[in-house]
Amino acid sequence: MSDSSVVEDRPKSKRVGALRGLAPFVRPYKGLVALAVVALILTAGISLILPLAVRRVVDGFNDSDAALLDQYFGAALVIAALLSLGTGLRYYLVTRLGERVVADIRRALFDRVLGMSPAFFERILTGEVLSRITTDTTLILSVLGSSVSVALRNVLMLVGGLVLLFLTSAKLTGLVLLVVPAIVVPIIVLGRRLRRLSRENQDWIASSSGSASEALSSVQTVQAFTHEGPTRAAFAGVTEKSFDSARARIKTRAVMTVIVIFLTFAGIVGVLWIGARDVRGGMMSVGELIQFVIYAVMVAGAVGALSEIWGELQRAAGATERLVELLNTDDTVQDPARPAALPRPVRGEIAFQDVTFRYPARPETSALNGVSLHVKPGETVALVGPSGAGKTTILQLLMRFYDPQSGQVVLDGIALPDMARADFRQHIALVPQDPVIFATSARENIRFGRPDATDAEVEAAAKAAAAHDFLTALPQGYDSYLGERGVMLSGGQKQRVAIARAILRDAPILLLDEATSALDAESERLVQAAVEKLAEGRTTLVVAHRLATVKRADRIVVFDHGQIVAQGTHDELVAEGGLYARLARLQFTDGTV
Repeated sequence: MSDSSVVEDRPKSKRVGALRGLAPFVRPYKGLVALAVVALILTAGISLILPLAVRRVVDGFNDSDAALLDQYFGAALVIAALLSLGTGLRYYLVTRLGERVVADIRRALFDRVLGMSPAFFERILTGEVLSRITTDTTLILSVLGSSVSVALRNVLMLVGGLVLLFLTSAKLTGLVLLVVPAIVVPIIVLGRRLRRLSRENQDWIASSSGSASEALSSVQTVQAFTHEGPTRAAFAGVTEKSFDSARARIKTRAVMTVIVIFLTFAGIVGVLWIGARDVRGGMMSVGELIQFVIYAVMVAGAVGALSEIWGELQRAAGATERLVELLNTDDTVQDPARPAALPRPVRGEIAFQDVTFRYPARPETSALNGVSLHVKPGETVALVGPSGAGKTTILQLLMRFYDPQSGQVVLDGIALPDMARADFRQHIALVPQDPVIFATSARENIRFGRPDATDAEVEAAAKAAAAHDFLTALPQGYDSYLGERGVMLSGGQKQRVAIARAILRDAPILLLDEATSALDAESERLVQAAVEKLAEGRTTLVVAHRLATVKRADRIVVFDHGQIVAQGTHDELVAEGGLYARLARLQFTDGTV
């Protein structure tokens, strides 16, 4: 599916009320919110008092009592000091609240996504998830740390200013209110378009991030196939879509700002003209007119600020919808409400009972079709067959990355869906076909298998996996940084580090998915010996295309088109003929199988 279709298929934000989705994250900090509100009311109240002080000072120039004039100026100075202190306190409290809430949101998002099954990542790019965690939460930080506070302050200033305008001059206030409908209408009309464009802009930004992440994570493949041009063009296309969407949003907001500010200040100028005539006619003092002017400017500024902030709130509402959508995404694989406990000690008895499974991305094709397989505790079983026959799917279902459409997978007599995933996964060690190396030291990459392992245990695991020699030859030995995705290592070295990680885990169930496919003959011999030793007393499932690595397995299970077509020892299967015998003849060139 193209990026454009993904964007078009997403629901658009329809209301700023979507910001209520942030309530669960704000609620734990009610005390901080209350203090911020108090500081907000304090600063708004002081701001509204300030014009009264100015009026007193201006009208005091005609007062013959110099001491009284000094008191007016002193009071004005005290008010200014309180205003500055209240504003600083409000900024500290609101900004701290925003940072705390956004940190909690980012953590909740990461926690949620990290526990999602692989089916989730078949529907969404990793880069888009990262965009939501970073770009969308940055928008929310801007709103919580600034916009909401400023909006509430301007609402107070607007309401309080209108009340004090009326008390200062009901006649002039009535004229000011005539301008309000002309200001509100463009805010409502253009605001709807702005809300839609804001959500669309955020979607395109996420698509751009996803496109870049995918290209950069596969940069060697892109360069090897000289695909830089099309890749750049594809990214440029998505980026331009994002820019076009942003330009439309900015244009709409600019037009709204121009209309609102012009109408607001045009109204003020007209009212001032009338007020100046009233002063000349002796119907109000100069101080009262200045007081009215200040309140009118406050009200106009509040209206202008609210029109600006409205756009920010709409963008944040769109971001909030996307984040809440991510947090509430249903996962096809979930832990039960009351999980059963895996019996201890774990024996490692595995049973596939009439299992049929189709990957979510390929619902029309069965990866497994009515598979039944029983693996005894401590047994080493090799899974062989052509590519796409269903071998790796067996391991994926055993790790419960997916659930089968029918049948069940049972471990030590308990169906996997009846247990918490973390409960049984901690007793499984996996060496995937594409070994994952993290951007940290070699020592920490191996220790990933068992975080509490000592340095001596890490090095012993590395020796068993034939990784010790090349790791000690690195510039800082085991403490050498391996780079993102292990770029400092060759394919075979990555695989040996992954095997060392599994050895260190020391789990009763061992899963090897083409664990020696990237090794040279000498390393394969060393690792194979280590794996055979490691497999003793453990239930071991080995997926392999190279049959030489599984000749000594207790049992070999042959898969083809998602079904088990034969099983037995190497010699039994060769004597039986069929698919395994044909594969063996192709691989063993010396004539002995």
